[in-house]
Amino acid sequence: MAPGLGYFAKREAMNNPPDPIRILTVDDHSLLRKGIAALVNAESDMKLIAEASSGQEAIEKFRLHRPDVTLMDLQMPGMNGTETIARIQGEFPDARIVVLTTYTGDVQVLKALKAGARAYILKGHVHRELLETIRAVHAGQKRIPPDVAAELAAHMADDALSPREIDVLRLIAAGNSNKLIADHLSIGEATVKSHVTNILSKLGANDRAHAVTIGLKRGIIQL
Repeated sequence: MAPGLGYFAKREAMNNPPDPIRILTVDDHSLLRKGIAALVNAESDMKLIAEASSGQEAIEKFRLHRPDVTLMDLQMPGMNGTETIARIQGEFPDARIVVLTTYTGDVQVLKALKAGARAYILKGHVHRELLETIRAVHAGQKRIPPDVAAELAAHMADDALSPREIDVLRLIAAGNSNKLIADHLSIGEATVKSHVTNILSKLGANDRAHAVTIGLKRGIIQL
């Protein structure tokens, strides 16, 4: 009996395996890039095709290589990861980008997702989650870790700080008094006090130091 069509299809698939997932990694720490390269290149269905250490370099490498999946750090000198994601998505709307970061703060996550990221992985979980997430994103899925999703849900109904309130909080974190903040922003000291009152209320903070702690944890400000 002659072999059926299914037999020949299987033979063809064995002889012509699918192309590996082509990956670009973006991080300003060379050790992390090397670790990711070792993980990725050990897989038969993946291939690291390029690395970048800055946002601008990432854009250039993306234009040159058109990777299937990009792994993007958020905190980099110059152009940060969120800005880089937005720039790449602006040119290539189908770009599939996975954020790799140490930050669990809901504000950082929302910014990255709004910029176009498809998944979010904490760097401490890279060995456990990276490969599965790359395959999922390549297949068109989105992934957010449960602890990060819980952080998002916990603050879903919170009032967001205004840009001016974020400026004030950042200056508080730098150790400035209300008078110095007023001078720096060219506003009245009474206006600063009003902003501080709003910040404490929106963040549920007990005092200025507590507000700074919350702001850092949630990714509203960075030192």
